[in-house]
Amino acid sequence: MSKTSLDAAGVPAGETASDPVPTMSAGNGLLAYARETRADSRTFRYSLGLALLFHAILLVVKLPDLYGREQAPPPEPEKLFVVQQVRFKPPPPTEEIRIPKPKSKKVPIPDPTPDDLEPIRVEEPEIFMPEVDDLNWNVEPPAPPPPRVSGPIEVTRDVIEPRKTLHVKPQYTEIARKARIQGRVVLRATIDQQGDITDVEVLRGLPMGLAEAAVAAVRQWKFKPATLNGRPVAVYFNLTVTFQLQ
Repeated sequence: MSKTSLDAAGVPAGETASDPVPTMSAGNGLLAYARETRADSRTFRYSLGLALLFHAILLVVKLPDLYGREQAPPPEPEKLFVVQQVRFKPPPPTEEIRIPKPKSKKVPIPDPTPDDLEPIRVEEPEIFMPEVDDLNWNVEPPAPPPPRVSGPIEVTRDVIEPRKTLHVKPQYTEIARKARIQGRVVLRATIDQQGDITDVEVLRGLPMGLAEAAVAAVRQWKFKPATLNGRPVAVYFNLTVTFQLQ
């Protein structure tokens, strides 16, 4: 590569100093530098603003996803179940029930040889059976059944009293009601084996027709008959009829 020599004035050789050379003043250089600096600052501000705007948009879009969602709970650990095998013990062997065998009795058998002794024989005792004529036949005969009672009897401890099954209320006479008579009429009645009243006798009465009204009402009463030894019997039985005004 060839080098061009410069003269003292700083002009390449072969050129004259009179040729025109472009020159720049100091004021123009500062002005151009200021313009370039202002353009670079403006570009930097634009870039910085775009970067901040981009990060702001990204933060608005991604922030709900980061903090709005609930954090899912951690999965529960799997439960492991240990199954223990149950071993059953076999039941103890049952003991065999042994029934004792009856002991056999040894019965001596006579030897046909005449030299040996004969077996001992035990004589059985004789059983004495008495004759029929010797037996005592004194057997007590059964008790005779109780005699049947035909007529009416008094009610005693052995007799179960009759029970009334039908009751008819006596009627007050009008004259006794106006006189306001009250009291009791005592009657002696005969109750047969069917529970009906066959006869009535006044032991203590009341005036103005009340005794007759009591007899008329009692004759309509019905009874379960009295019993003696489980059998129905006719009895004498006292009855009381009460007259009372309401």
